[in-house]
Amino acid sequence: MFSRFFVRRPVFAWVIAILIMLAGILAIRTLPVAQYPDVAPPAIKISATYTGASAETLENSVTQVIEQQLTGLDNLLYFTSTSSSDGSVSITVTFEQGTDPDTAQVQVQNKVQQAESRLPSEVQQSGVTVEKSQSSFLLILAVYDKNNKATSSDISDWLVSNMQDPMARIEGVGSLQVFGAEYAMRIWMDPTKLASYSLMPSDVQSAIEAQNVQVSAGKIGALPASNAQQLTATVRAQSRLQTVAQFKEIIVKSKSDGSVVRLSDVARVEMGSEDYTASANLNGHPAAGIAVMMAPGANALNTATLVKNKIAEFQRQMPQGYDIAYPKDSTEFIKISVEDVIQTLFEAIILVVCVMYLFLQNFRATLIPAVAVPVVLLGTFGVLALFGYSINTLTLFAMVLAIGLLVDDAIVVVENVERIMRDEGLPAREATEKSMGEISGALIAIALVLSAVFLPMAFFGGSTGVIYRQFSVTIISAMMLSVVVALTLTPALCGALLSHSKPHTKGFFGAFNRLWGRTEQGYQHRVVGGLRRSAMMMGAFVLICGGMALAMWKLPGSFLPTEDQGEIMVQYTLPAGATAVRTAEVRRQVTDWFLTKEKANTDVIFTVDGFSFSGSGQNAGMAFVSLKNWSERKGEENTAQAIALRATKELGGIRDATLFAMTPPSVDGLGQSNGFTFELMASGGTDRDSLMKMRSQLLAAANQSTELQSVRANDLPQMPQLQVDIDNNKAVSLGLSLSDVTDTLSSAWGGTYVNDFIDRGRVKKVYI
Repeated sequence: MFSRFFVRRPVFAWVIAILIMLAGILAIRTLPVAQYPDVAPPAIKISATYTGASAETLENSVTQVIEQQLTGLDNLLYFTSTSSSDGSVSITVTFEQGTDPDTAQVQVQNKVQQAESRLPSEVQQSGVTVEKSQSSFLLILAVYDKNNKATSSDISDWLVSNMQDPMARIEGVGSLQVFGAEYAMRIWMDPTKLASYSLMPSDVQSAIEAQNVQVSAGKIGALPASNAQQLTATVRAQSRLQTVAQFKEIIVKSKSDGSVVRLSDVARVEMGSEDYTASANLNGHPAAGIAVMMAPGANALNTATLVKNKIAEFQRQMPQGYDIAYPKDSTEFIKISVEDVIQTLFEAIILVVCVMYLFLQNFRATLIPAVAVPVVLLGTFGVLALFGYSINTLTLFAMVLAIGLLVDDAIVVVENVERIMRDEGLPAREATEKSMGEISGALIAIALVLSAVFLPMAFFGGSTGVIYRQFSVTIISAMMLSVVVALTLTPALCGALLSHSKPHTKGFFGAFNRLWGRTEQGYQHRVVGGLRRSAMMMGAFVLICGGMALAMWKLPGSFLPTEDQGEIMVQYTLPAGATAVRTAEVRRQVTDWFLTKEKANTDVIFTVDGFSFSGSGQNAGMAFVSLKNWSERKGEENTAQAIALRATKELGGIRDATLFAMTPPSVDGLGQSNGFTFELMASGGTDRDSLMKMRSQLLAAANQSTELQSVRANDLPQMPQLQVDIDNNKAVSLGLSLSDVTDTLSSAWGGTYVNDFIDRGRVKKVYI
């Protein structure tokens, strides 16, 4: 008999149990901690910039060129793209769950390289980036000046120059979204002065390109050289310019009389922001920020810890008056969620041990099933590590559920051994051997039956399968380990620890036994009565089943429960063509509302004008609100969901904007906010105007539904456009080419990236 071997060799049983526990202890040290399993499918993000281009120009010259090359990708699900009026393009390529993100990134990169030769030269010069990254923000770092002495441009230049690159290299970081930009050399040309000197913007650009250049001049004494050469040295010639004064001295034109026209004669030269689209504030103070997005498969808590440690290193080097805040940090809720489940796990262990002692009424008999609990639980952690899973709320919940099941096997063994010792008077070892011969098959059978209940969950498809697969594997692993312990360690402990004992007749246990005896008799009496009224009992059973079925049908269904994560996001959108000044006024009203009417619930509010989840532009903005700790927000009226509803209702009264307050998604990586996204796709040659008309009809119908709320378009209103028609014949008659006209328009209204300069040891851009 299998168990007899361990009854006669208890040390060997202990060795097996200790090995199982050691494997679990080592696994706990390496297992990642998360709120849920990694549900989000891997995604690769393609980004490009075409300064000054309209959304339609981006669509036709950049977005479609890249999209047409995205064919033949393994495990591709879909791709989506956004072309914004600020000149930015973002394409997200999503792959099936389980796809290796590194392989997907290489394939996408290869496809982008095939398309780069067809992209405009300005886009090629700026570069096209391909990153593996989730779409949702893990956390947002905000740097602000609490003394209000610095501008947002000053703060963002320090932030980008010092912290962006080190943060991007941290393990687990997929990509960064910077709310702000570093300094650039800005050349603001005066068209009147240019005309007075008969100059074109292209002349200014050519002069900068020729005189702001890095030259490789070679070496003196380089081989092959004369034998008389006694010295070698590197030759330094002109290098890139570094200061505003140096750029002002650039010669744009020289006249026949020897006089020159310098850049300062026709333009204003200053150190300005590379991009003025985004402007950030924190609680009304000027600020800048970086949003961190994880790489697919990365662990949230580990990544956030590494990021915060790196930020702490830079915090000691910050300029006076600067401070750091985290207006969004999804890991805080993850920590609390996991800690709550771990606390429940320990409470379940204590309650199970107390209940066992209450009924077994023998310390030694209680100790045997209690020992099985840590052995099985630690062994289950080892199985999680073997499968590459994580410690999350679902795996921990499976362990909580398994505690009551796993001690059942040990209790069955202990009670049967005690029965044989009591009824047949056998010693503990002999009684244990006889008991295991009777119940070993039953223990294995019940474990298989219980495992069969949970096994189908491991084969669910889609995101649901990803979530519940780990739950299923965890509880089945616990059940299998429970049987192993019941057949090895538990018999060995029974043979070594159990002894003959008499039932308690006095004291607390005596009173409990008498009460329990009466309870058993009452139950038996009612069972006998129920058997005599079988028809009525069957009718009651049918009614109960019907009631349960009705309740299940009435209960609302959802993918995952919506929880208070301590964060709110507010998106405000102004009419098409609205300027940054109007957006700033809306932002001020949003900030004031949270800091006054919701002061008791609000910790910090970080606002970004020019950015939103629907796109970037002067008429858009976002507010990220970090609420106070849950212990300070008692009551249903102070939950994140209740505050978001109040914000949507009251801020919706702002006449110049459309505002929506939303809570984060239940699972990181599945969108930017709670709810779902519906994509309306045009096919069969439908033009954009018709598509927009259909979308408006859909939105109107959806907003009338009582089951939906905060239904909104996932893009910004189309910008007003000024159409410029160039008369080619007249341009030629005036000695102008089409490129002269278009370059002038681009420089005047769009800005042109010329080349780079050196600012305090860092390479930055020059714009005219």
